[in-house]
Amino acid sequence: MDLLSNLAIGFGNALTLSNLFYCFVGVTVGTLIGVLPGIGPVAAIAMLLPITYSLDPSAALIMLAGIYYGAEYGGSTTAILVNIPGDASAVITCLDGHQMAKKGRAGTALGVAALGSFFAGCVATLVIAAFAPPLIAIAFKFEAAEYFSLMVLGLVGAVVLANGSLIKAFCMVLLGLLFGMVGTDINSGALRYTFGTESLQEGLNFVAISMGIFGFAEIANNLERGGSRTFSTMKVGRVLPTWADIRECIAPVVRSTAVGSLLGVLPGGGALLSSFAAYTMEKKIAGKNANPPFGEGNVKGVAAPESANNAGAQTSFIPMLTLGIPSNAVMALMIGAMMIHDIQPGPQVMSTDPALFWGLIVSMWVGNLMLVVLNLPMINVWVKLLRVPYRWLFPAIVAFCVIGTYSINNNVFDIWVSIFFGILGYVFIKLGCEAAPFILGFILGPMMEENLRRALLLSRGDPTVFFTRPISCGLLIAALLLLVAVLAPSVRKKRETAFQDDDA
Repeated sequence: MDLLSNLAIGFGNALTLSNLFYCFVGVTVGTLIGVLPGIGPVAAIAMLLPITYSLDPSAALIMLAGIYYGAEYGGSTTAILVNIPGDASAVITCLDGHQMAKKGRAGTALGVAALGSFFAGCVATLVIAAFAPPLIAIAFKFEAAEYFSLMVLGLVGAVVLANGSLIKAFCMVLLGLLFGMVGTDINSGALRYTFGTESLQEGLNFVAISMGIFGFAEIANNLERGGSRTFSTMKVGRVLPTWADIRECIAPVVRSTAVGSLLGVLPGGGALLSSFAAYTMEKKIAGKNANPPFGEGNVKGVAAPESANNAGAQTSFIPMLTLGIPSNAVMALMIGAMMIHDIQPGPQVMSTDPALFWGLIVSMWVGNLMLVVLNLPMINVWVKLLRVPYRWLFPAIVAFCVIGTYSINNNVFDIWVSIFFGILGYVFIKLGCEAAPFILGFILGPMMEENLRRALLLSRGDPTVFFTRPISCGLLIAALLLLVAVLAPSVRKKRETAFQDDDA
């Protein structure tokens, strides 16, 4: 009954006209971001953070969440039609989706992707609604030592599950932690790494950093790549799949939804890891009996990753909503949005503002329904948008980024911070370093330091407090086991192979 009453609160908030409007805006912008390759949900949310400053907190979070899971829908359109993933998690969809399009089954592939994503999104939302309250009850037992250990586990997870080299990911986390230390020390009031600059006394602006490292860096990288999209003149055809296609996809969609829901909760997980794992699982289950083989236009190769990435995108909200810990870069930006509105992320949100908490969860159901209505009838509209050259888009994006960065604090210094981190982000791309561990380190760094100091103060300087408390000790052991496992030669080799396939 508690679940039903909580959902009633959520429906009451999510179904207001203003929140329905911003949910629609979010999923529409998300779909557009997914359809237009080269931007991605992280950059889009970073660019739109300044707009949320003037919105109601519920409307802001509902819109940003809609952009995230909307981009997972839209990313499949370019993957299938143009063989260019609109989002990183749609890379796997290219393998079979584009082959289906070449065989004249583009509409079927798009329909299966939309319906599989809708089912997965609805189930994942139910998982959030069911498991968030008990997790919050556990979270209230957390004290400073447990929070520090949880953040250590989160950063280790971000390193282990990051693309590419473990050493590069580790260095990115350390760099993020260092930048997070800039500003005034909360305990002593001492200035750290400000170099006499008054504008740095309150630390680096999160919006300015995210705008630069995700927005400006992506623009520079896309402009350097140049080229044009080789759009095929093939007809989309019938969008609704046949009953035979639906029957064939039921089992893969259910299995992939389960995989995505589980992996989305893990630190560093989310849509990308979920889509790859689901595709690999279905390929192994089908074996040599797959007809056609995976990679040559098998409809299960579209249904599985598209279901998993949407489920993973939505369950990644669980650690953010219940513990205040971001599981990926998008959740870090969501926490930044909460902080803009003076909301302290963590378990207390559900008790202090239940309408916001449950309204966000229910809005995901509403948003998934809107996405089906948007995607299936409007495929031809999105197809036309694919023809827009990127050189026409980037000047408007740059202007939007600069105005948004300035508008938060009316401070020109923040624009320079964005430019600096835009250059730094471009360097990261050239060096093959993923930006997500950096931003997670930047967000979690000050929180880790605060909880470390608090735990040591309460224990009178005894460092064994992290090992004598059962939950804290368990989290540190989990982090250690995760690190040891990934450093094992066999596991490391499989990991490198997996991410090479993913980047292919």
